[in-house]
This record gives sequence, C-alpha cells and structure tokens, in this order.
Amino acid sequence: MELIDKIEAYWTGRAEGYSEVNQGELATNQRQKWTENLKKHLPKGEPRNVKVLDVGTGPGFFAILLAEAGYQVTAVDYTEEMLKEAGKNAGELAEQITWKQMDAQKLDFEDETFDAVVSRNLTWNLEKPEKAYEEWMRVLKPGGKMLNYDANWYHHLFDKEKRKEYEEDRKRVENLQMEDHYTCTDIDAMEEIAREVPLSQIARPKWDLETLKALGYEKNEVEENVWKEVWSQEERANYQSTPMFLIISEK
Repeated sequence: MELIDKIEAYWTGRAEGYSEVNQGELATNQRQKWTENLKKHLPKGEPRNVKVLDVGTGPGFFAILLAEAGYQVTAVDYTEEMLKEAGKNAGELAEQITWKQMDAQKLDFEDETFDAVVSRNLTWNLEKPEKAYEEWMRVLKPGGKMLNYDANWYHHLFDKEKRKEYEEDRKRVENLQMEDHYTCTDIDAMEEIAREVPLSQIARPKWDLETLKALGYEKNEVEENVWKEVWSQEERANYQSTPMFLIISEK
C-alpha cells in the first residue's frame, strides 16, 4: 500500500473519534479561544470580504469557527469520511462553507484565489510537506497570510530525550486520571505512518522557516507558545513534550 493510501485509511478509521474530539472543543471555551487567536492573525477588514482556505479541515473545527465569524470559507480534506463528519458538525453553517475533497499537496484552485490559508496538525502528516507549502503560496493572493498550527508530533520515535519526555506525559495523564490522547487511538498504525513521513524526524519549526524562505514567502515568524493560548488542561497534560507552535507567513 502506498503511503498516502495508508494515511487516508488511518484517518478514515479515525474520523468518528476525531470528530468527537472536535465536538468537545466546540462545546467548551476553546471555541472562543481558537476563534480569537485566528482572528488576531488573519488579514484585517470585514470578514465577509476575506476568503479563507482551511486545508486538512478534518471534522471541520476551523471551518466552523471561521464561518461563524463571518469569513468566506472553503474547507478541504483528503478523506471523504472526515468531510462527512465536518458537514454534520457544522449544522446550519454547513451551507455557508464550500467543502471539497482534495490533496493538500496538489490543490485544485486557481493561482491567487485566497486571502488566507489556515491549517492545524496537518503538515507533520504529509508525504511532501514542502510541496504543500508551495501549493499554499500559489493559491494565496499577494500579501495573503498562511497560518499553520502544528507540533513535533511523533519526534519521540527518533529522539531518545523526546521519548523520555513522551513517556513522562503518559505517566502524568495516568496519574491525573485523564484520557490519554495517544493510547486511545490505533497507536501502532499511526506510529508506522509517522516513521515514514519526513517531518517526524526533523526538528521543527526551524525546518519550516528555512523551507518557507526558500519558497519565497516574504515574512515568516513563529509563535512557539501559542499552545498556552488555545490548549485545554487535558491537552497540556497529554502533550507537554510536544508544544504546539504557530507559523505565520506572508506572500
């Protein structure tokens, strides 16, 4: 099986469970925290005049928040089951969002279509992340912004120190009697994929900044503590060894 087929099969199987995670976020104050963080970084102006592409929308979390805030939203995902879950989660907002099944590394949009591209927890899971960044820049209008929220997910498979920190996370979650976000998934299948995709082995976001600069993005910066603004206490306990960062780039 090709790697991209393995990735699609895994996330097809995870669609319902991942959707429940998004539903939990939508039902708590994380909904407001994430909305505020997105709006802080998106292009200024009336939201109804700002066209945003949500790449790797999954069960629709970003798409829902952005449509709710009044932005023109197009949401894409490679996995059909994820898009089905996203449509259900969006409810009445679903009709305001354009949903498309599409590869983040090969977008079927014209050049300079969007004012912003947003993504969360996607690039680490791609075969060709540099190609994705190139495509996202292609579809951005001049002066458009790219927001990528991600982390060094599964870097512990290649780094002994990170492995130790990862195991400490598992113990912490157990002691706090919280749900373990790793062991409640098909961890063997996910780790098999993580060993094959390139970014699991690379220290980020240094790689991202170098790649984005080489691709021609004009301005590139990182907020390494964005997790403090948007993560729940349960996420902080689960992922202390892999703090989420935000990459902000401008075309």
